[in-house]
Amino acid sequence: MQIMLKMQVAIDGPAGSGKSTAARQVAKQLGYLYIDTGALYRAVALVAVRQGVDLNDSATLANLAKSIDLEVRMQPDGSPVYFIAGKEVTDALRSPEINDRVSQVAKLAAVRERVTEKLQALGDEKGIVMDGRDIGTVVLPSADIKVFLTADLATRVQRRQQELSNRGFFVSAARVEEEVRQRDREDANRQVAPLKPAPDACVVDTTNLNPEEVVSTIVELAKQRAQNRTSQGRNSR
Repeated sequence: MQIMLKMQVAIDGPAGSGKSTAARQVAKQLGYLYIDTGALYRAVALVAVRQGVDLNDSATLANLAKSIDLEVRMQPDGSPVYFIAGKEVTDALRSPEINDRVSQVAKLAAVRERVTEKLQALGDEKGIVMDGRDIGTVVLPSADIKVFLTADLATRVQRRQQELSNRGFFVSAARVEEEVRQRDREDANRQVAPLKPAPDACVVDTTNLNPEEVVSTIVELAKQRAQNRTSQGRNSR
């Protein structure tokens, strides 16, 4: 199914809420472009770690964010494969090492400014689905559809642990829980673009929903919005 009316879909939520899985499938069903905003922050963290850059060096990290060339190639199943300088980094971006460091990079105002500029330029085309932590509040505040996904802590830890396992990283539930709790604290309390639902976002608790149900909920919102826009356009003629 492809909606002819091109819109911006913003999906936010904490770690393990299911936003990346949902966003990929929503984009596929709508025929939209999927943009994983977290991958940009992870790419900055990855390059910084590999180059030995101090993760408190805001100016250097901002320059990295501005210059980094992250290439995304979508697979037939809707999953993205990431490349930096021609080398695949998909698993490296989601490694425990980068999980532990990405918040430190993402909380820096100069880094967020550079990444936001890139994302807003991509969003100008519309017909996109972005997922992250400040899409509906900062990156695309005028998005046509804003969704905030959440889930209880135990469910989010289980999902994160399974994701890591699928990528070949076997991490204890205790360590994953601490990582998720720490990420929650940093995301909610940072001074720049803290994690919170946009006032006009539709909040969806995914604790007891499977991925297909989450996707169906968001796609239905998109269909309703498209129908409303079409009806408004007809009535204004």
